[in-house]
Amino acid sequence: MAISRTRFARGRKRQGGAVESGAKMPAQLMEGIRAEKKHQGGAADQKGMTLFKTNSLANRFQIGKNEKRSARKTTLPAKTKKSPNPFTMSAIQKQDTEIFDYIEREKKRQTEGIELIPSENYTSEAVMEACGSILTNKYSEGYPGKRYYGGQENIDAIENIAIERAKELFGAEHANVQPYSGSPANTAIYFALLEFGDTVMGLKLDHGGHITHGLPIAFSGRAYNFVQYGVNTETGLLEMEEIRKLAHEHKPKMIVAGFTAYPRDIKWKAFKEIANEVGAITMADISHTAGLIAGGELENPTPHFDVIMTTTHKTLRGPRGAMIMCKEKFAKKIDRAVFPGLQGGPHEHAIAGKAVAFKEALQPSFKEYAKQVIKNAKHLAEELKKRGFKLVSDGTDTHLMLVDLSNKDVPGKAAQEALDTVGITLNKNTIPGDTRSPMDPSGIRLGTPAVTTRGMKEAEMDRIADWMDRVISNMEDTALHAKIKEEVKEMCLNFPVPGIK
Repeated sequence: MAISRTRFARGRKRQGGAVESGAKMPAQLMEGIRAEKKHQGGAADQKGMTLFKTNSLANRFQIGKNEKRSARKTTLPAKTKKSPNPFTMSAIQKQDTEIFDYIEREKKRQTEGIELIPSENYTSEAVMEACGSILTNKYSEGYPGKRYYGGQENIDAIENIAIERAKELFGAEHANVQPYSGSPANTAIYFALLEFGDTVMGLKLDHGGHITHGLPIAFSGRAYNFVQYGVNTETGLLEMEEIRKLAHEHKPKMIVAGFTAYPRDIKWKAFKEIANEVGAITMADISHTAGLIAGGELENPTPHFDVIMTTTHKTLRGPRGAMIMCKEKFAKKIDRAVFPGLQGGPHEHAIAGKAVAFKEALQPSFKEYAKQVIKNAKHLAEELKKRGFKLVSDGTDTHLMLVDLSNKDVPGKAAQEALDTVGITLNKNTIPGDTRSPMDPSGIRLGTPAVTTRGMKEAEMDRIADWMDRVISNMEDTALHAKIKEEVKEMCLNFPVPGIK
């Protein structure tokens, strides 16, 4: 389906900080991509809207009454097929119907269902446009001004824009935007600042940490001597005095603070004080909360910590990827660890997407989004508690909550699968002190970044809590589940997913 240039440029802005579905590509990046396209031999669109031709894999994302129309159009020969829509996927439909079909199915799933996995979100059309651009064609080993290949003038400009925006967003002295994702970025930090076998402290995986924070079977746990701290299994909270005792006992070279399933804000200053007492480097993994920090809703560790890592695709609402920020004194070591230490050529299409996302996060509307994410999470947490759900730490300060289902006599895996059948997606998760297997744990983890992006607010959180309660309280009632699935679908169709028409 073709959309008018005016409509594409205007988009639609939803309440609650919802991302604009037709957000424009920032002018600087538009110029950079235009210039790179011209360099690669393609004619830049004179009116500045279509950044690549209609056989691009960038995103047709259209549903509903226009699908039949689109299908008819794709049967035309390539020479006669014209569309001003830069998100058309007719080329995939023609060349690989199997993949096209699964993309269409995923569009339907995302549109008709509720996404509660706290590490997932929806990017804007502008971010997806950058990621699907001709920048994917370019090899650019090295850093701006110091590349191993020629033809880098546009690539350098785009990467420099991403770096400057990242520094502005978090108040960082130095930023490296090349890491492919969070795990390689954490590994690069260790490789830069530690020697194999050095002692490091990190949060236990089953207490809310991450596999790269010292899981014994992971690279971090095998390459370094990780001493793992945990939460109080009764309160679900970190106890800073216990962490201080461990630090003084083991004298780590680095202390890692950050989480994937801890629902409370981190006391960055307290961690820094402990690190100073034992002479340790401080590393913050803010992958989950970066957007909330950028939006001013949670404390920023950047003024206090030596090095910070974040992914760019969770609350920050950017493309899949990561970045590392640090004090200037660590900049050379970090850069050398990323390249050539661990990575080769950076993914410049993803870096352009990061740049777009950073600009979006610098806007006042993003602050409103971050605020609503937490409002929704707190409201959903209270509604679940009213229905007898037990929350680890008894609530949340952030975008996520961890629910202990032991009192419901329903394992986390079974709850995840049952909720999936009605269109509510979350993930099974261990709880502190869990006696069950990580593949079939006692808890579930859920969050509000994605539903908030769609424009949902407290009223929708009430309905979500009610649906979750009805499903988990009636695990075998398939008729009820089918009814709830239709109710979920009906509500979701009132809240468009960015990029899906």
